[in-house]
Amino acid sequence: MKEQNIPICTEQKIHPCEIERAGQHMPAEEDLFSLAELFKVFGDSTRVRILSLLCDTELCVCDIAACLGMNLSAISHQLRVLKQAKLVRFRKEGKTVYYSLADAHVEHILAQGLDHVRE
Repeated sequence: MKEQNIPICTEQKIHPCEIERAGQHMPAEEDLFSLAELFKVFGDSTRVRILSLLCDTELCVCDIAACLGMNLSAISHQLRVLKQAKLVRFRKEGKTVYYSLADAHVEHILAQGLDHVRE
């Protein structure tokens, strides 16, 4: 990837009013940390693929593995990460465990991300 020059100020001048306004809208540090951790979860293409599959329906681990051409162990590992991040939930029906998106926010995050990369 070719490095691009980023335009910067030619005069170093601090704007106190803008700094104060920006600071007033800055979320709490712990919220920003949690948000960064959430985005790290989205940083893995396998996890994003799993979430994408779950947008339309709930699926068992075997079905997810078959759809992605991966083994059960690898899928289980990724589902554990997604569950810890509160992005998926599960329900048991007999011996089968079905996974689905935790809530509509997850689908919105995926949809907005796709809209962004497709622009």
